Amino acid sequence: MILSRKYLAWFLGAVLTCSWSALPTPAQAEVQEPRVSVGGYLRLMARPDFQGGHGKLGHWNLYGRLLNEGPWAALELRLLLLRAQPGSSSPWARAHFRIEGGTVAGGSGGNGSLAEFRLSRAYVEAGGGILPGLTWRIGTLETWFGDLGLYDMRPSQLFEQTLGLSAQGQLGPVELMVGLGDSGFPIRQLNYSPILTAGGFARLRAPKGFELALGGQVLFEPSVQGSRNAPYDTPGIDYEDWLRGEVVENFLRENPGQEESFPDPVAAQALSGRLIGYLGFGGLGPLLWNSVHASFERRHPLQSSTESLNGEDVILYTKSLTDQRFQLTVGNEMQLELVPNRLELAWGLLYGNHWDEDNEIAPSDHDRWYLSTVLRLQAFATPFLHFLVESSIAQEVSTQGNIWRNHGDSIFQSSAGQADSEGLEFGDADTRTTWQGKAGVVLSPLGAGIYARPSLRVLYGIQYSTQNNAFGNSFVEEVSQWNDFGSWETHLHHVLALEVEAWF
Repeated sequence: MILSRKYLAWFLGAVLTCSWSALPTPAQAEVQEPRVSVGGYLRLMARPDFQGGHGKLGHWNLYGRLLNEGPWAALELRLLLLRAQPGSSSPWARAHFRIEGGTVAGGSGGNGSLAEFRLSRAYVEAGGGILPGLTWRIGTLETWFGDLGLYDMRPSQLFEQTLGLSAQGQLGPVELMVGLGDSGFPIRQLNYSPILTAGGFARLRAPKGFELALGGQVLFEPSVQGSRNAPYDTPGIDYEDWLRGEVVENFLRENPGQEESFPDPVAAQALSGRLIGYLGFGGLGPLLWNSVHASFERRHPLQSSTESLNGEDVILYTKSLTDQRFQLTVGNEMQLELVPNRLELAWGLLYGNHWDEDNEIAPSDHDRWYLSTVLRLQAFATPFLHFLVESSIAQEVSTQGNIWRNHGDSIFQSSAGQADSEGLEFGDADTRTTWQGKAGVVLSPLGAGIYARPSLRVLYGIQYSTQNNAFGNSFVEEVSQWNDFGSWETHLHHVLALEVEAWF
């Protein structure tokens, strides 16, 4: 314990010494970038849930981020490694780090464990020298064009899984960026295979509040001879057998005693990509800002799956079974000042369409579409005291059959309203409609503004959904005499929340 305190004292002393040495003199403060800058984000809440839920009003952010997100904390550190000489094109360099995670003590099951945090961004940027107009970056290349703030989503995002090299510069009013790197570890994790990623964007920033951006990226996973983590296909797999986990079982039924004759994997290559677009404009009468985001994506195929038979695991390689998954996402958000310094409005729309051309027989998250709208009004009684009202409605539709349970006994229905233990559908509905309403008091030390932070909130939320128990819960969804906890059916969910959200 004594040693721990001694090391802690040394550590704090070193940090304070470095911080003190990084402080500029009064003469430098107005013209020089600080050598060390620290920022971050914090979101935490207490939401006691007396209906058996986990503290979130609904399943996900499609109904608006408010009351549908858990805790989050992020710490960002920027270090100036080399300062450019004023008025010259001399070299400069800086490093950037971000650590973030979704748990805070007392606010989630992780209870603030550092094991749930990660170093999500780390890169070094440099410029000047031979090509003074370019900014070079080596490290994580993630970039995006703003957020859909009501949903906390970034449809117009590139390179979120890529570590590599990028170059960014200005050509008149157009900002250009190109990047090249590897996305193998984020996608394949411990089963690493190189996934070459290349892309870029062009953004026009015109005067009077107008922005237009277009971009894209391509991911290519080559065949690597001898590597079991490279893309492969197991030939002869029937898609329905694969969904049911019966590929090996049916092979042995048709070929008894020929376990050693199970097909060997065949080498393949994998290709995926994304196109994004962004349009932003504002400063027009009461319109503060409007942003339109769009993305079209071909998802990267899965590597493999595993089936067990007679106590042995058999790996099935699934590139061709999962390489036709597409996603289209379009979102819009506008913010208006209806009454200056008294009333603001934020309105969002979100549409998504997912389809899987390999799957024509079973419902899944890859075969659906959804449409949502969120409207928030915030009135400012004083610069410090605000009143918030928000409402949202969303519809989600499965295009391949039933996937939701609308009632406590829906377990007995799966195909054409009949019980079918061999069916590929689930529940008794292919559509989920959800409405949420939220209201409360907001304390804002920085004054008026829907997105002014820090924000301290006392909120009440209510949800109605056509799905039974449409929120994270601990219920035993089993209609059986052996269910000791009993069944529960509800379409209404209530949450009372104490929240704080801050940028610093």
